Amino acid sequence: MLQEGTAMTMTSKDEPTSVFDQIKAGLADSVAFSQGKLSLETTELPAPPPQRAPRQIAALRKSLRMSQAVFAATLNVSKKTLQSWEQGLRKPGDASLRMLQVIHIEPGVVQKVFSVKTGTNKTRVAAKRGNRISSGRVAAKRKGASVAGKPKR
Repeated sequence: MLQEGTAMTMTSKDEPTSVFDQIKAGLADSVAFSQGKLSLETTELPAPPPQRAPRQIAALRKSLRMSQAVFAATLNVSKKTLQSWEQGLRKPGDASLRMLQVIHIEPGVVQKVFSVKTGTNKTRVAAKRGNRISSGRVAAKRKGASVAGKPKR
């Protein structure tokens, strides 16, 4: 037992503690807490994100008027992954489910985070894929592609 006025000392990280010492320290902390000599902070963990059915994921994307490619980029997953969620072949992980939950509750957050400005992610993604942005449209750099209805020269 600890005498009043003494404190438990932790061992260094290199020095292993026995199970007995860990239990003894836990009991000493419990007694100190019961006597009001130790205060503990408790944090309530959030509930796990709700599961989403494939049709719910597709409906959320459509309500935002986003293509699969844009919605996938918003969630930081591949288009193929999003397609497999929407077809029920795979299920989103917890991080993706949390993002879907946030977007479902507050759809405006997508616009706030991913607002389109010069030099933003949209420009970088298009450049990375070898595309160019002209008049708000992405035109592929391939023979015969056109921008705003004009044939490429």
